[in-house]
Amino acid sequence: MSPKQKSVFICSECGYESAKWVGKCPGCNAWNTMEEEIAVQTKASLSVYRTTQSVATARPLSEISFSDEPRFVTGIAELDRVLGGGIVKGSVVLLSGDPGIGKSTILLQICNALQQSRKILYVSGEESAIQIKMRAGRLGVESDSVSIMTETDVQAVCEYIMSEKTDIVMIDSIQTMQINELNSSPGSIVQVRESTNLLLRTGKSLGIPIFIVGHVNKGGDIAGPKVMEHIVDTVLYFEGERNQSYRILRGIKNRFGSTNEIGVFEMTDVGLKEVENPSAMLLSGRMSDVSGGCITCVIEGTRPILAEVQGLVTPTGFGNARRTATGFDYNRLNLLLAVLEKRLGIYFANQDTYVNIVGGMRLDEPAADLAVAMALVSGYRDIAIDENLIAFGEIGLSGELRSVPRAQARINEAARLGFTKCILPKACMKQISSTPKGLELIGVNSLGQAISIIK
Repeated sequence: MSPKQKSVFICSECGYESAKWVGKCPGCNAWNTMEEEIAVQTKASLSVYRTTQSVATARPLSEISFSDEPRFVTGIAELDRVLGGGIVKGSVVLLSGDPGIGKSTILLQICNALQQSRKILYVSGEESAIQIKMRAGRLGVESDSVSIMTETDVQAVCEYIMSEKTDIVMIDSIQTMQINELNSSPGSIVQVRESTNLLLRTGKSLGIPIFIVGHVNKGGDIAGPKVMEHIVDTVLYFEGERNQSYRILRGIKNRFGSTNEIGVFEMTDVGLKEVENPSAMLLSGRMSDVSGGCITCVIEGTRPILAEVQGLVTPTGFGNARRTATGFDYNRLNLLLAVLEKRLGIYFANQDTYVNIVGGMRLDEPAADLAVAMALVSGYRDIAIDENLIAFGEIGLSGELRSVPRAQARINEAARLGFTKCILPKACMKQISSTPKGLELIGVNSLGQAISIIK
């Protein structure tokens, strides 16, 4: 390192800067997140989008007229749902997910959907133009309106965007982009932060939507500084198992639509295919008259989705019983087991317990508590639950069932797929304005009442 260069320690979570290394970040209290970077002046990076002197102005709120943001409808219904109805002009969308999950594929499918009406720039810092051409041919992208640029210099990319006035820009990926004036390597905290800021300012000033692909770290979080997620308008995350064909696109932040909305896709040899009825897909192949299975309904954004919960309980062959949860929070599983032991006297201390959510779904909503508990009791007693029964409700530490929102939408979805019985918290009955034909509602106050239905 040159004697004139100084180093600074930057938190990878919040971007806090410190002159010396500390174990705990003073900004966000995270441990072992301070990484060393070379402190440099970054004023040169501003030259791309600030070419003239301007005076800052302000307008009274009453003089600002409100109108819906114009959107580019991609025609990919599941993607448009997650984005809130389409791509907003001037928005910056961060797309992240595990390697090989389908990030580059869905970007090219967006190109395929909009290639007849929009001028698109695809910037790749990871693949050659030949590699992109091969994938594009498989997906049917052949229009001259799609331009490919293999470049890692962000300033050169922004200058091209300003000169050509493209309609949509896609960056694959931000970890390969760099600003030459910065001495740090591509993918470092400073490079990712400054490159994102430069692309953001360029897109906002010209009203051009920009898609940015972001890598994930070994913990599954989006790599780079946390500030990158704060400054973009939308954060999309691809979920799915490597050995399964289904992919879930989840919106974890959206300034122009509902948060936590999901879109379901199936990975095929010709790209990602939309799954229009996720509930039916998740319940396909379900076996009847088998213990340890229960169906629940969760709300993902604005959409009710039915999912199958499987519980397997077997005597342990070791000193300590094993607990495993796939698609369900591990700590929540331990809490439900404690409630079952304390309030109902069903002891799992000498039982290995496994919980699995079929189809790669992850249930984070407390409404899935009742179905998980019933699946565990069913597996423990080896008694099958009625295949036409669905259950949802939050379980409290006293064993009571608490109300969950949007009960009407949940029972409507259950009735649409042919279920005839629904166990739900009695407090939710007040939300029901009309009972679907053929569906029997069973309101219960406690976990014990719900478990008594398993015979």
